[in-house]
Amino acid sequence: MLDIDKKDQRPLRMVVYDELKMRILTGQIAAGERMMEEETSRDLGVSRTPVREAFKRLEKEGLVIIKPRRGAFATQIAKKDLMEILDIRECLESMAAGQACERMTKAQRDKLKSICEKHKKAVANNVYKQMVKYDTEFHELLVEGSRNKTLINFIAQLQELVLRFRYMFYETTESAANVAAEHGNICDAILAGDVEKTIAETRNHIQGLKEIVTEFDF
Repeated sequence: MLDIDKKDQRPLRMVVYDELKMRILTGQIAAGERMMEEETSRDLGVSRTPVREAFKRLEKEGLVIIKPRRGAFATQIAKKDLMEILDIRECLESMAAGQACERMTKAQRDKLKSICEKHKKAVANNVYKQMVKYDTEFHELLVEGSRNKTLINFIAQLQELVLRFRYMFYETTESAANVAAEHGNICDAILAGDVEKTIAETRNHIQGLKEIVTEFDF
């Protein structure tokens, strides 16, 4: 049953969409799992209309496949697709990081450092949802710091696809500490104002993610 905040002014279809999307991204709805309108609407305590609209939007984003008279199925995560995304991220995020090194405000730099510290603490305490949270916030702030609107928009389209893997990765791998340390290296380079090192550390970080994906059992 959906716990709808009375202060939430969004249309019901958006609330349902966000709920289903998060369930897919976090693995509560597993890849390949079937979702029927009637069952989903009953589970969420809403009518079938917002569920149907949510399915259509999720299909456009590649998170579900709708099969007539059979329902919606959460899409599988293909290793090949994820590697292609990481190839693009390596190019775009290293560029964004280099620009961020030159353009970030002091407040953004301070926030980046704080996120890194929280990320390391989450890893030390083995709180995987917080690991995902701070990993995501780190990359979002890094890109935002570039102040390059076109670059920000391009990368934003990739982040949600990567989020599904982040939840899988942090829940099952022992390499989380390495990721947090690599974020720290990027942050240190930015705080030092070293553009070349920032770019190099960002590339190194994403190349490391490629190695993890290569070895990861989907």
